[in-house]
Amino acid sequence: MMSTRIRAVVAPVVFGVAALVVWQLAVIVLNIQPYVLPGPVNIGTMFGQDWPTVWAGMLVTGGNALIGFVIGVVLALIAAMISALLRVFDQLTQPLVTVASVIPLVALAPVLYTMFDAGAETSRQLIAALAVFVPVYLNTLRGLRQVKPVHRDLMRAYAATPWQATRTVTLPGALPFIFTGLRIASSLAVISALISEYFGGPVDGLATSITSAAAQSNFTVAYAFVLGAILLGLVFYCVTLGLEKLATRHSPLPPERPVVGR
Repeated sequence: MMSTRIRAVVAPVVFGVAALVVWQLAVIVLNIQPYVLPGPVNIGTMFGQDWPTVWAGMLVTGGNALIGFVIGVVLALIAAMISALLRVFDQLTQPLVTVASVIPLVALAPVLYTMFDAGAETSRQLIAALAVFVPVYLNTLRGLRQVKPVHRDLMRAYAATPWQATRTVTLPGALPFIFTGLRIASSLAVISALISEYFGGPVDGLATSITSAAAQSNFTVAYAFVLGAILLGLVFYCVTLGLEKLATRHSPLPPERPVVGR
């Protein structure tokens, strides 16, 4: 078991290091100019030099992504629980969820900026919340419906209350599905918050810094901010993955065919 875990960690690390080495060698051997593709060494050096600026941008973008993530998750969990209990509510919300899953965020961002103060972060947070809502809702709803009839009958035979049945049967069985949605949503929150920065609002996030650096032909600086965005996304994903491992460590079975969403 331990060797399997070690291989699961070492293999992608080795592959990533090899890819970076190949990238750096290609830049040197092929004499690729920085305005085409900077080498990872130059990007890492610039990342270290501009770390205070990159960190400030990560805090802004990460804050918007986190707020949108929390809002989207809370709304999705509440809506999924109601849909699992009330078939009518599920039928009413299906068209809305379908529409929400196909809304292009790049088209929605300018509209929201006209609705709210251009100097506020509200639009970015709402876009992140919308991106998070769909996968969490779909996966949670599927998980809540995985309880087998025999288990429900058993809880009725024990005269369990609805809350006891939910706490001991429904929620434990739905947790793997819920966390599948959360893992997908954690990356979408960062991506959507980052994309929304390209269309207006305060000029203090990672995307605005990337645009500004690229406009000034400082492509190595732009890639340094891209690296900051990548690290931010990894932090969100790894924290969610860690919470999943902690919450499902006693779960006997993995989720079956989770719904991806979006």
